[in-house]
Amino acid sequence: MMLRVAVRWNLNWRPILCVCCAPPTHFPSNSLLHPQPFPRFPPLKLKLFSQPSLSFSSSSAPPSPSPDTDVHLHSSHLRCSMPHNHNLRVAVLLSGGVDSSVALRLLHAAGHSCTAFYLKIWFQEDFENFWSQCPWEDDLNHARGVCNQVDVPLEVVHLTDEYWNNVVSYIIEEYRCGRTPNPDVLCNTRIKFGAFLDAISGMGFDYVASGHYANVIHPSSDQTDQPSVLELSQDMVKDQTYFLSHLSQSQLKRLLFPLGCIPKDEVRRLASKFDLPNKDRKDSQGICFLGKIRFSDFVAQHIGEKEGIMLEAETGDFLGIQRGFWFYTIGQRQGLRLPGGPWYVVEKDVKNNVVFVSRNYFSFDKRRRLFRVGSFKWLSGLPPSQTSQLQCKVRHGPGFYNCSLEMEVEDGIGETAVVRISEDDQGLAAGQFAAFYEGRTCIGSGVILESRDDQSFPVCTKALEIARMEDKSKIGNPVKIKVKPENPQDVCDSTLATRKAS
Repeated sequence: MMLRVAVRWNLNWRPILCVCCAPPTHFPSNSLLHPQPFPRFPPLKLKLFSQPSLSFSSSSAPPSPSPDTDVHLHSSHLRCSMPHNHNLRVAVLLSGGVDSSVALRLLHAAGHSCTAFYLKIWFQEDFENFWSQCPWEDDLNHARGVCNQVDVPLEVVHLTDEYWNNVVSYIIEEYRCGRTPNPDVLCNTRIKFGAFLDAISGMGFDYVASGHYANVIHPSSDQTDQPSVLELSQDMVKDQTYFLSHLSQSQLKRLLFPLGCIPKDEVRRLASKFDLPNKDRKDSQGICFLGKIRFSDFVAQHIGEKEGIMLEAETGDFLGIQRGFWFYTIGQRQGLRLPGGPWYVVEKDVKNNVVFVSRNYFSFDKRRRLFRVGSFKWLSGLPPSQTSQLQCKVRHGPGFYNCSLEMEVEDGIGETAVVRISEDDQGLAAGQFAAFYEGRTCIGSGVILESRDDQSFPVCTKALEIARMEDKSKIGNPVKIKVKPENPQDVCDSTLATRKAS
């Protein structure tokens, strides 16, 4: 039996909030599992601006209801129908944005004992120019304003070292190797619900809540040995299960997502009804270097630039100079600065620092329905019992593919799978995550691996030969780009080679 929770709104029951939970259980201090193959890092030393005043007991009374005068709301109208009327002790991750603020207010109005935490994750002394562009002070002021409205304590947690070691360094190394990692998945797994969960494991909280658009269904009190389940949110456009798909079961069991059953427009209306100080604030991505900071500038400062060439995949024509293969992602269209397009990045030669581009990315039979995935993390702890009728996402958004998995075991890699999707996808990039679903249930995810030789975009023999040239000054000047031919296959070599041919 799964317990789903509704809230009461103006004395009428409406399923606008779904806070699904089991009876309160305290976090074990050392039970957090980090996803493999990522390494386990040293235990976190929690650093706060001020010491937390967290002294709870099982008989703690819920906060006193306080009216929201502008809209005549009372917390009793938003009280959750929790199992056995338990009053939970909840650590709420508060970013200063509207989503997490509404999540906090709903939990507080429902009578739960909340403490808000703002994660300060971005500061390196050598990169003050990036830090100055990160709006963390504005975020923190908004978070304080939300908490001050209802006297919820707010603690600021420094996780800068953990963020650097667990996320940023990994991202930089992945780009250096020619892959395209996903910072949001890593931040959720390693920081928000990784290092932070470890940090507060001894503070007596029952759950950690955030403003993510997702549902967690926890087993009932008499079935605590059953796994918690991650389900799609009601708002399919905002749904964030893709970013949460690499969590472990021990992480999932500790989480509440109050916005899972509320569409975004309703969240905005609630923000107005609560008269939140940030009710009109625009949505942000939450991670500083993905917001105001251009990630390409950040990569350039860490990895640097190395001049390379750009070749047309079908002809081998030298089209221009690029800054380094690590700035380009398979499927990328923007920023190539080539006339007569649109042009797309279709392959990369990491060894020789060559980027292959094409104007025919959507016209060839490129076999982009087939790709490999490894580094699996199954949310239940076990692989699915059937792998032939699943759905998958290869990026954040409302789109799904029907898919099947053919599980394999490879030496030196471990468990992998060949994934077959129902339609061609033009943006499959090594290092990204593929999340898998059974209906509305997210069952886990894995990391997309490099394409096998017979699955990559067809690069002609001439282009491969030019890419291997040691002295590329012999290539000459870039060609004048011609009008796109009607039949692009006419200009290819008679034998279309792939990396295997090289």
